[in-house]
Amino acid sequence: MDKTLGIYVHIPFCARKCSYCDFYSLAGSSALMPKYHKALLAHIRESAPQLAGYYTDTVYFGGGTPSLYGASRLIEVLNAIKTNGRLLLDSEITAEMNPDSVTLAELKSMRKAGFNRISIGVQSTNDEILKKIGRLHTYAQAEQAVAAARAAGFKNISIDLMYGLPGQTRELWAEDLSRAMALKPDHISCYGLKLAENTEMYILKDSPFLPDDDTQADMYLYAVEYLTRQGYRQYEISNFAKKGYESRHNLKYWTGAEYLGFGAAAHSFIGSCRFGNLASIEGYCSALAEGGPIVDQYEKINAFERASEYLMLGLRTNRGICAEEYRRIYPADFSGIEDRLTTCAGYGWAVESNGFWHFTPKGFLISNVLIGQVLDAQIVGGRTEPAEWSPDLLIRRADRAVILNEAKDEGMFRGI
Repeated sequence: MDKTLGIYVHIPFCARKCSYCDFYSLAGSSALMPKYHKALLAHIRESAPQLAGYYTDTVYFGGGTPSLYGASRLIEVLNAIKTNGRLLLDSEITAEMNPDSVTLAELKSMRKAGFNRISIGVQSTNDEILKKIGRLHTYAQAEQAVAAARAAGFKNISIDLMYGLPGQTRELWAEDLSRAMALKPDHISCYGLKLAENTEMYILKDSPFLPDDDTQADMYLYAVEYLTRQGYRQYEISNFAKKGYESRHNLKYWTGAEYLGFGAAAHSFIGSCRFGNLASIEGYCSALAEGGPIVDQYEKINAFERASEYLMLGLRTNRGICAEEYRRIYPADFSGIEDRLTTCAGYGWAVESNGFWHFTPKGFLISNVLIGQVLDAQIVGGRTEPAEWSPDLLIRRADRAVILNEAKDEGMFRGI
């Protein structure tokens, strides 16, 4: 069988920019949709020769707000992928949606066209908090959106929740999780608030209106414990699923598989090359219309860099990493890496099972620091750097750890 490929389609339109969002999207720009749609279809058509070498087994429409784009356009893009690529019948086909832009009629049309997974941005079950972060919907609308998706025939529904939000307490977060269970989602993503400088909410950095580091850490660990008791398996730092409902598309990013991105600001990873499209709707459309260059970021990844990404991404998951897979990418001594992980295990941050190492929930809490230490232990040019590592400082910091893996860190690999 030929290699498989994931396809990501970026829909960079939204009704209003959320106050925490730093992904590429434009609010109030619906007039650009027809022009963008034409460019998107042209991009897919001209990529047919590249797609011919693969079977496509996942398609993900992200944004922005894909549901705002309209079911008819989303279906037309999916049909273009079917026509110009080899889409497998059992492919996972996901569309992100906001509760305020979902209708039963459109959901039925999408389900009939082949969409089989919906990801709904609930974020909070508290209407006051939803207002504070710039969301346009209420929790009642979120409940209605999930019910509509079920009524339309979707059997794979994911919801997003956020913690560390303004005015959110441990008790309110526990209530969010409890109320979310009433929706009976198949998959839940729990993201910590990430304050980016180019967002409205950045003004709240170091503000008493945000939960402190200890509270955020407690929120994260409570979510892991609570969702596990409810039958959801944590398979990645921020993601939990019922058995068989893990996101097949997002797993491609975390396992180093190939994917191709369509749309402005979408990223791709093909062969040993990582590249990104122009992060401009106008620029992207002009390039497609005039035959100009679409890509404005390009990087060729060597074997050592691939091995580093294997470590970095693999340690985000509950599957973890192993020496055999590492050496298959980069034939080098794994012992230094294993020594670091053994040290982590001594502090309850990592465990080893059947040759695979992965972090515990407490390890996930400080995983950016731990991954940095593992990466430092790789052999470069026959030497290990640095030779020693003392976790004493990290131990003192761990009780007040900031959740370092906040909102959609995987976005850098997914292309938004």
